[in-house]
Parts: sequence; structure tokens; C-alpha cells
Amino acid sequence: MSRAVLSLGSNIGDRAAHLRGALASLRAAGARVVAVSPVYATAPWGGVEQDEFLNAVVVVEDPASRPRDWLARARAAESREGRTRDVRWGPRTLDVDVIDIDGHTSDDPVLTLPHPRAHERAFVLVPWLDVDPEARIPGRGRAADLLAALPTEERDGVRRDATELEGRR
Repeated sequence: MSRAVLSLGSNIGDRAAHLRGALASLRAAGARVVAVSPVYATAPWGGVEQDEFLNAVVVVEDPASRPRDWLARARAAESREGRTRDVRWGPRTLDVDVIDIDGHTSDDPVLTLPHPRAHERAFVLVPWLDVDPEARIPGRGRAADLLAALPTEERDGVRRDATELEGRR
């Protein structure tokens, strides 16, 4: 069984609908959604001026998936929601990042595992800890410890949103 942790984010249009669309796309591609975090509102990351994001983390499984299959599913979900890649870290309808797959590490330039900046991003760590309080980032440590080490303003910038996603457990 292959298990992946995916981070979802949207800051253009109907952000909640784009997050729900990602879940629908993953299910349509054969993934079993194991857990869906609460939704959080977060300031944009990366220095490009833009609207705030809605973010969530999902844990998905598939008995036959390889790492690049998860990346293909992530990109297909983004494409389905109209994602364009015009500006790095710029506004987007949907961003699906592959954070972890079965605790594997990889330096493959197409799919680096774990996600190379997940340990720096409260908008990934906070919702991930909601669905897996024992989450670990290979080579980095416990997600809870990594979150605690981030600057206060980074942690405080992740605020629980009232949005509910289909399939939330």
C-alpha cells in the first residue's frame, strides 16, 4: 500500500471549491482518501503580493501507486482546477504539493522527497499534525518539533477557517 501526504492550497476564485475539486480528482484517479485536515487560512508564502490562501492536508492511499504516480495525480488535480504556472509562488487556483510518500527520501529533481521546504511551512505542518499527530519528515524529525521551532509569526499566520471539505473526518 502506498500512502502519500499531500498539501492543498488555493487563493484564486472559489478557494473551497478548488480544494474540494482536488479531493474529487484524487478519488476519480483511484486514490482512497484516508484523512482530510481542517481548512486553514494563511498568508501567502514566497514574497509575491497576493490574496490569502485556504490550505489543507490530505492523506491518501493506493495499493499500486509509485511516487511519480502521486505527482501525476497532483498535477492532474491542479490542471482540472485551471492551474497555470506563470509566477513562481504566485497566485493559483490550486496547488497540490507531494509532501511525503511512505517516509521515502529521493533527490530526484522531478520529485524530491520529502518536500524540500515542508519543514519550514506552518501551513503544511499545522494541518498535517491535525490528521497525524505523530507525523515525521524523513531526515528532519517530528513535525511537532519542526513546527515549534518556526518563528511565532509563521505559526500564528495559520488560522483555522470555518470551511468544511467533503470527506473531512
